[in-house]
Amino acid sequence: MSRPGGRTGRIRRQVLDAVRAELVEHGYDALSVDAVATRAGVHRTTVYRRWRDVGGLLADVFDTAGDDAWQPADTGSLLGDLLALNDQILAALTERPPATMALIAASFRSEDAARALGRFWEDRYARCEPIVGRAVERGEVPPGTLARPLLICATAPLYHRLALMRLPAEPGLAAMAARTAALAASTGAFTAPEPGFTAPEPGDI
Repeated sequence: MSRPGGRTGRIRRQVLDAVRAELVEHGYDALSVDAVATRAGVHRTTVYRRWRDVGGLLADVFDTAGDDAWQPADTGSLLGDLLALNDQILAALTERPPATMALIAASFRSEDAARALGRFWEDRYARCEPIVGRAVERGEVPPGTLARPLLICATAPLYHRLALMRLPAEPGLAAMAARTAALAASTGAFTAPEPGFTAPEPGDI
């Protein structure tokens, strides 16, 4: 979808702001094109013509979130970078009003939103890959360390507890997940298996 400016861009911002507000206040089941149009102060035909339906609105919200210039912090160490990343994720998942959590929940109800959230996460993982590249250059982790598995290990406990289990964050959760991933990476846990490697059967462990 194009990224228009001028009056069209202003209307787009109004509409997407209205989507977020409606979703947070009333939930996915109450989200409708008419409610969004009313809140945004635009004609419903404008919304239907550009976004088609609720799925199109949610997808554009996620796509817009990927338009920013965010980059992960460079703290000088793998652990520091992962700690900074997890602190930002924790802040987003516990923000009030809970816009991020509402959008994640909506992605389980809308295929369009789910695909758009997938694109957003692919973009974020790509932006975070330099964290691992820098760690390799500093000798903190072995050459060949795979960025995606390491990043997932570092961040997944936050999403699992807060977004999936809907439990409050445990004190130190973000730091513990970052330390665990950094320690595992330093031992070569995220390097690609050697050619010919065969994983042991469960009974062999």
